[in-house]
Amino acid sequence: MDFIQALILGIIQGLTEFLPVSSSGHLEIGKVLLGVEVEESLSFSVAVHGATVLSTIVVFWKDIISITKGLFQFKWNEETRFVFLIVVSMIPVGIVGVFFKDRVEAFFDGNLLVVGFMLLITAILLTLSMVIKHKQERDLNFFDALVIGIAQAFAVLPGISRSGATIATGLMLGKRRPDVARFSFLMVLIPILGANFMDVMSGDFSSEAGVGIMPIIVGFVAAFVVGLFACKLMISLIKQKRLIWFAIYCAVIGAIAITTYII
Repeated sequence: MDFIQALILGIIQGLTEFLPVSSSGHLEIGKVLLGVEVEESLSFSVAVHGATVLSTIVVFWKDIISITKGLFQFKWNEETRFVFLIVVSMIPVGIVGVFFKDRVEAFFDGNLLVVGFMLLITAILLTLSMVIKHKQERDLNFFDALVIGIAQAFAVLPGISRSGATIATGLMLGKRRPDVARFSFLMVLIPILGANFMDVMSGDFSSEAGVGIMPIIVGFVAAFVVGLFACKLMISLIKQKRLIWFAIYCAVIGAIAITTYII
């Protein structure tokens, strides 16, 4: 992997982790176009995902500090309730990670047909979130957290956007837009950190000498900087109810991916 490939893949990760267009799907497409096997570099994968986690922490640092302070009051308050909502949302993806990890990884083989159809599903979810209307928006409850968590579990498939699926599900459930954005971005922190930790513990880094430290640094910096921009942009777009453009984009890219595979 050279500097240019690392830069492009880092930018793709930073943008698509937050924008509802599927980071995994775009990395699969980027992998095919660049002729790079991302799985060959476990270090690179861990680095760029860690970079987007850091972006989330920087954007939501005030919320994270507030939640942490409230949690350590050791009483049932708004912050403790939010933490328990996050825990409930993690159950579905935890089950998938423990029992179906190998089956899910089988989809990450550069199959543009799978990616294309999953991108179409993302487009449908985003469209439904704009079509389904609610007279009154409500607070998140534990059932909502579980349903949004199930949406996140399905987003492990390449082409289904994690942010798109969770945000669209939250909006279809009639939740407030700022609450949905905040919950969607914070709920992913622990699962991504956990997945990265498992990769580090179980991975074999002995064959990664050919990757080089500089491409990993380039990918990390690119993913972090672009992730900061994309996270703030996405929060703004959710509030402005402008998700239709992402639905159109996913539909177009999905159709191109399917056509490319067939041809």
